[in-house]
Amino acid sequence: MGRGRLPLTALRSFEAAGRLLSFSRAAEELFVSQAAISRQVRELEQSVGRPLFERLHRRVEMTEAGRMLLGQLTASFDDIERRMAEVIGSPSETLLRISVEPTFAAALLVPRLNAFRALHPEIDVVVDASTSLVEFRSGEAEIAIRHSVATTSWPKTLSRHLFDVTMSPVMIPALAASAPLRSPADLGRFTLLHETSRDAWARWFTAAGLPELAHQRGPLFPDGAVVMQAARLGHGVALGDMVLDAGDLRDGTLVRPFDLDVACGAYFLVAPDFERLSPAARWFAEWLLATLDLGTL
Repeated sequence: MGRGRLPLTALRSFEAAGRLLSFSRAAEELFVSQAAISRQVRELEQSVGRPLFERLHRRVEMTEAGRMLLGQLTASFDDIERRMAEVIGSPSETLLRISVEPTFAAALLVPRLNAFRALHPEIDVVVDASTSLVEFRSGEAEIAIRHSVATTSWPKTLSRHLFDVTMSPVMIPALAASAPLRSPADLGRFTLLHETSRDAWARWFTAAGLPELAHQRGPLFPDGAVVMQAARLGHGVALGDMVLDAGDLRDGTLVRPFDLDVACGAYFLVAPDFERLSPAARWFAEWLLATLDLGTL
């Protein structure tokens, strides 16, 4: 089929329906009726001579032919959107959107963004501090920084390891001096600060040989950045990240009462395809990896 005969409208409707696995959601995304999406997909199936969807009760699934076509179309449409944005945008200014775990953003990225800006003053970084997964669609983040305890890859993306996370109790010096701290069991006298759940403290107490203290009570906060802010205010003892919170330990803002830490996953740089990043995203990724490799944290 020649380029002049490509059914572009039908391909666009099919791509949205396949990516979302829903004709109704595709209709909402493209601002057309569900009937229009169904008609366009049927016409495309007639053109290719085989079904692209398996219609089930109240849902659809892709056929093998549909999956093959969808993969190429999604990548192609994403490339077109990126190139259009580059053509439309001002050549002297570039916006780079990145999705970053809030803890990483607060402790490592934001304090060092000036260094990246000094190298690339034409790039304005838009930081979306969120733990939510992103689909890397047009208008969303182009790359992401994610933490996981066990996962090292995410669907339809590639990932590059940044650094392993180890956690250890940290507190302000005044709090440490307020009661004896001769053994890990003494932490039972303090308020423990938790991030989203009590799992991390449970792992630490188990490693310390104190499983009976594994579920100590204490306030729960939505992310590690808030936990560390509470720790700096003297509200209790937090499990600090030995990389992200190294500065507070060096300058004495926080102290580490016990030389015992536990592994707690790793941070990863995530993108759909590192070979197809925009120049701005590629420069940012190279700068971040170089910063970590050089130990300039």
